[in-house]
Amino acid sequence: MTSIKQDTPTTTRPGEELNIPALQTYLHDHIPGLGTITRVAQFPGGYSNLTYLLSVEAGGSAAHDYVLRRPPVGAKEIKGGHDMIREFKVLSLLSVAGYPKIPAPVVCCEDESVLGCPFYIMARVPGVILRANTAPNMTISADIMRRLSESLVDNLVELHALDSQQTGLSQLGKPEGYVKRQVEGWSKRYLAAQTDDVPAMTDLARYLTDALPDENAPGHNAPTLLHNDFKYDNVVFDVDALTGASTADVRAVLDWEMCTVGDPLMDVGTSLSYWAEAGDDPFRKTFNLTHLPGNLTRLEFARRYAEGSGRDISNLLYYYVFGLFKNAVVIQQIYGRYKKGLTNDPRFAGLLAGVQALSREGVKSLEANRY
Repeated sequence: MTSIKQDTPTTTRPGEELNIPALQTYLHDHIPGLGTITRVAQFPGGYSNLTYLLSVEAGGSAAHDYVLRRPPVGAKEIKGGHDMIREFKVLSLLSVAGYPKIPAPVVCCEDESVLGCPFYIMARVPGVILRANTAPNMTISADIMRRLSESLVDNLVELHALDSQQTGLSQLGKPEGYVKRQVEGWSKRYLAAQTDDVPAMTDLARYLTDALPDENAPGHNAPTLLHNDFKYDNVVFDVDALTGASTADVRAVLDWEMCTVGDPLMDVGTSLSYWAEAGDDPFRKTFNLTHLPGNLTRLEFARRYAEGSGRDISNLLYYYVFGLFKNAVVIQQIYGRYKKGLTNDPRFAGLLAGVQALSREGVKSLEANRY
C-alpha cells in the first residue's frame, strides 16, 4: 500500500530546467524580503504548461513553498493555451471575487529575458493531486472514491454559480457565439497540427459544425464562468479526506489557463470527455482515474450536475463530443511538437494513439446517441 501524502516533486526533466540565478534576481528586485530559493523541482503531471515547486527561505525562517508556471518548451506557436499573463489575471480576478478554492497569486513576469518566456508564481496549496498513474496505488476505498467524484461534480456546480457580472469575471470572455468560435477554432488548430490521416477527426469536425446549438433558442443555458479543464488532476484534495479522516475534500482548483465565460455545458462536456469508465479504451484510462471502483459513471455525473445546477442537459451529447474532439486536438498539438523535434519528452511519442482513441469514442457515441 502506498501512503497518501502531499505531492513533493524531486527532479526536473532535462531541457526544462529554470535559470535559477536570473529568477532569484528577478524575485529580489520585485518582491523584496521574499528570500532565497533553496530548492527547485518539477511537478510530473500534465502535458501542457510546466509547473515547478520553489522552496524559499528568508532570514533563517522555515522554507515557504511556491509554485511557478511557464509555457512548455517550443510552444510559442500555440499561444492561446499558454498565456501566463492571462492565467495570472484569472487567479487575481477570482481572488478579488472571493472564490476560495484557488492558490493565492503572487507575481507575474512578462519580461521574457528572465526565463525566456512569461511566467507567474502563486502560493502552494498543501494537499494531494490524484493522478492516473499514482492513485491506483493509494488503495482509496470505493466509498471514499464515490464521495470524491461527487465532490468534483458539486464543485463544478459551485463554480458555475459564480455571478460573473457582479464579480467582474465577465471580462474574461465573450459568451455570444462562444460555441461556434470554439468549434471553428479547434477545427483550424487540428488542421494546423495534423500529422496523420485520422478520418474520425474529420467526421467529428463536420458533425460539430452541422449540429451547432442555437444559443438564442428558448431555455438555452445562460453563460457562466468556465474552467474548461475540470478533472481530478487539476484539483488539490485534502490529504485527510482520502483516508476518511476528513470530509473537507477540495482545497483548490488548478490550471486556469483556458478559463473563460460561455455555455456551461462546454465545461460539463469537457469533464465527461476525461471521465473514463471501466470498459473504455485503455488510452483513456491513462490520463484519468475515474475508472476506479466507486467513481460516478458519466451518466451519474451528468444527472448530479443537472440536479445541482438546475440546468437543461438534454443536448449534452453534443458537448461531450466536442470535449473529446478538443482533447484530441490538444493531444495532436503536443504530438506535432514532438514530431517536429521541438520537445524530446518520451511521453509524447505514442500520443497519436490518443487522438485516434478519443475521436473513435466520439463517433461511437454519436452512433449510439449516448455519453
